[in-house]
Amino acid sequence: MRTGIGWNRLPTALFGASGSTCWRRLTEWHEAGVWQRLLAELRAAGLLDLSAALVDSTHLRALKGGPTPDRARSTAANPVPSTT
Repeated sequence: MRTGIGWNRLPTALFGASGSTCWRRLTEWHEAGVWQRLLAELRAAGLLDLSAALVDSTHLRALKGGPTPDRARSTAANPVPSTT
C-alpha cells in the first residue's frame, strides 16, 4: 500500500530544494519546536479552526516477520472495561 510520493520525488523546481532537503528541514523544524510555536500563535490569534481538521492513519501488518505489535492503547478519558 502506498499513497503520495516519496521525498526524493518532490519536484525541485516547485519547492526550490531537493526532496532530501525538504525532509531534513521538516525534521529540524519539528525538533526545534517550530510547529508547536506556530500552532500556539495561531490559536492565540484566533486563526486556528480545528472544526474541519482531519487525522488519517494507516496500519499494515508486516508480512515478513516484523515485531509483534503491542496491544492498542485507548485514547478515551475513562476507558470502559471490555465485556467480551
